Amino acid sequence: MKTFSVEERERVETIIRSCTLCFVGMADEDGFPYVLPMNFGYEDETIYLHSAQEGRSVSILEKNPQACITFCSEPELIFQHPDVACSYRMRAGSVICEGRVVFENDFAEKKKALDIIMKQYSERTFSYSVPAVNNVKIWKMKIENMQAKEFGIMKPGSISYKDRTEF
Repeated sequence: MKTFSVEERERVETIIRSCTLCFVGMADEDGFPYVLPMNFGYEDETIYLHSAQEGRSVSILEKNPQACITFCSEPELIFQHPDVACSYRMRAGSVICEGRVVFENDFAEKKKALDIIMKQYSERTFSYSVPAVNNVKIWKMKIENMQAKEFGIMKPGSISYKDRTEF
């Protein structure tokens, strides 16, 4: 089984949209990494996130806005032969995005970001109170660099152990 790079934008976006969480990585001023799971929205090569107004992640990003956001589709355990431990793998897709986080302060843009985030999880239309919008911190990261892979994929033309008639 192999790992393949994914170049097609549509397939990359399918992997991102299949996820319920992303993992946001950043580095504090001492270079120490900090990674946290977050809800997200994605549109037009921009990732939208939301949080409280203050906290460790906000403090880090105010000093160093560079971030790495990763996505991984729901992994599936697969194997080529049930009795061969080394034939077990996970099959999934992953996307790694790099960019700079900008905090959005414009009220209308914050509402738009919340709509994009909610669209990831629901087809419903939502309304937001003024205090709710004012009290949320909206993060926007325009993707500067992106890599996507699918792993645990059978190489085209190969035969799995369980399908072989001879060994």
